Amino acid sequence: MSATDTVPPDTREPRRARPDGGKPPAAPRTTWRRALRRDWQLYTLALLPLAFFLVFRYVPMIGNVIAFRKFEPGGSLFGEEWVGLRYVRMFLDDPTFWTVFTNTLVLGGLTLLFCFPLPIVLALLLNEIRTRKLKRFLQSVSYLPHFLSIVIVAGIVMQMTAVDGPINQLLKVVGEEPVPFLQKPEWFRTIYVTSEMWQTVGWGTILYLAALTTIDDQLYEAARIDGAGRWRQIWHVTLPGIRPTIVTLMILNIGTFMAVGFEKVLLLYNPLTYPTADVITTYLYRMGVESSSLSYAAAIGLFEALIGIVLITSANVISRRTVGTSLW
Repeated sequence: MSATDTVPPDTREPRRARPDGGKPPAAPRTTWRRALRRDWQLYTLALLPLAFFLVFRYVPMIGNVIAFRKFEPGGSLFGEEWVGLRYVRMFLDDPTFWTVFTNTLVLGGLTLLFCFPLPIVLALLLNEIRTRKLKRFLQSVSYLPHFLSIVIVAGIVMQMTAVDGPINQLLKVVGEEPVPFLQKPEWFRTIYVTSEMWQTVGWGTILYLAALTTIDDQLYEAARIDGAGRWRQIWHVTLPGIRPTIVTLMILNIGTFMAVGFEKVLLLYNPLTYPTADVITTYLYRMGVESSSLSYAAAIGLFEALIGIVLITSANVISRRTVGTSLW
């Protein structure tokens, strides 16, 4: 006999069925108007960034229309007449453009290959330092080049690689002839990538060091109990812990793959190094500003932007399907 049978039938409370089929009542959904009234102070902080992007990023995109119209300085703001894909066909048939396009791919690929992993390696090394003062000193030293102006960095590079500069002085000591590095096309990519590594590696470690602080110490303790050394802890605990940050920054870097540093290339290159140093941004500057071919330059710039969109979208899709982390 069950326990319920001992209770008289007239004292049992009847069960009432819920009209929603037994499901608990859903919480009221927060509308965007209610969220805006509740957190309006926080939303006001986004007004200035949104205004910045609107004025300096989205409104200028209207000017892309001159890539399909004949534009002359002093004439109509949106061009004089419609020419369709005339300027697109011009740069596609221009052998100089394809040389510049190849230089951009090579220089961007080398920059991504060498400058992207180094901040990760430096962050892992700094994370292993237990002396706080030494760690702060190395962080400060590695960050400093980021705050130098591009003009100053280019000046330092020119002085270091000059015929009578420190590098050539060392070559004289070992019995070698001085090398005019900035006049040799084969040396430009090495000089550019090396200076970019020196200037950006320290600043790039900031996000990775911040990501390292979010890893639970209990994971390291469990790895030590299982007999894992420092290398295995880095491989199985540290790197998976900062993987979302690595993937996000990689997608952003791939998106800016074609936008190789304009200022530094412009300051370091010269007609002798055009075969390896001239990139799309500097070619646009010469075509648009120096030659006043603004429609032709706009067509090339639009082509570069489309490639960037394709790259960042493809990287995002591949990352989401393989790693499970993406920007959107």
